[in-house]
Amino acid sequence: MKHAFWFLLAMFAVAGTAQQSDTAPVRSQLALAAAPISSITETDGTQTGTAAPAPKPAAKQKTKPKDTKVTETKWPTVESSMVGYIDNAIVGTEVRVRFDAAFNDAFPDRAEFIYGKCGCYRSLPLSDPNYDPNAPGPGSGKPDQVNFQALSFMGEYAPRGRGRFSAFFEIPIRWVQPQGSFVGTQYFSAGGIGDVIGGLKFALLASQRRYLTAQLKSYFPSGDARRGLGTHHYSVEPSLLYYQRISDRFEIEGEVGGWLPTSGSAGAPTNSSQKFSGNVFFYGIGPSYRVIDHEQFKLAPVIELVGWTVTGGFQTGGKDAPQPASADGTNIVNMKLGARMAFREHNSVYVGYGRALTSADWYNDILRVEYRYSF
Repeated sequence: MKHAFWFLLAMFAVAGTAQQSDTAPVRSQLALAAAPISSITETDGTQTGTAAPAPKPAAKQKTKPKDTKVTETKWPTVESSMVGYIDNAIVGTEVRVRFDAAFNDAFPDRAEFIYGKCGCYRSLPLSDPNYDPNAPGPGSGKPDQVNFQALSFMGEYAPRGRGRFSAFFEIPIRWVQPQGSFVGTQYFSAGGIGDVIGGLKFALLASQRRYLTAQLKSYFPSGDARRGLGTHHYSVEPSLLYYQRISDRFEIEGEVGGWLPTSGSAGAPTNSSQKFSGNVFFYGIGPSYRVIDHEQFKLAPVIELVGWTVTGGFQTGGKDAPQPASADGTNIVNMKLGARMAFREHNSVYVGYGRALTSADWYNDILRVEYRYSF
């Protein structure tokens, strides 16, 4: 028994020594130390090693679709027109104030286009075949030339703001001053309302770059012809107006039409079948370029070539006595130089000067200043 007891005691001692020499815990601690920090988690105060998760693949960046939007070209509006003498082809709503000063008109009664047949025919002897007691024009003598000015107020209304149709009216106030020597009683300067104009416009073609417009004007004899303020007859004026945008800055505008008197004074001689008034064919072209094209201010010089061809009627010449002559076939061409300034979107001012290029003319020189407001 004694030997058995010592044998068991020895066995317990060997087992205890074996437990103390076991290296498993050390290996475990080394493994934990070697593991990445991110793989060590702490649960209930105990560190536990876990395998590092595989990195996620990078998300695909979304490619933004290309901007396929095309900048839309603005439709031309009333303020797009830069001309000062050619009528505006663009249909819209606007008001306009214009002042003209014309100088040295040697034949103011030519075809009764500016004013009525010279009143000097009323002073001729009864036996003279050109005697006309109904001659509506001013004076009893023929002035060398006439200067005249006109201040006109125009309003145009398009029912849809910017569309194809509009109606307009124009009320002019005119002043005339005779120049030089003349036969007969004194030729007085005069001033007052001229022939009122009413009209319609219809755009036959309207697009982002061009306008082709039919226009019809009617002239009403509201001016006092005896004072040189009107023609003493009705007239109509059909025309075609054109606007073309060549680029963002460059434009060209034009017109072609005819001034057609519906009546007129007796011709020369008085018993002639032809009227003193005559048809007048006219045309014009005007390119402009915006040298300044800011949002709040634009400046565009413009050159306009405007012409007229008289296809009938008469005109009065001579200093000592009225001498009627045919006006048929008279060609007149003017060059107009000017510039339009547009500011604050709806406002514009035009200033221009015109000069006759032909020996025949309506005036030698003309100055025009205009203010326009569009809606």
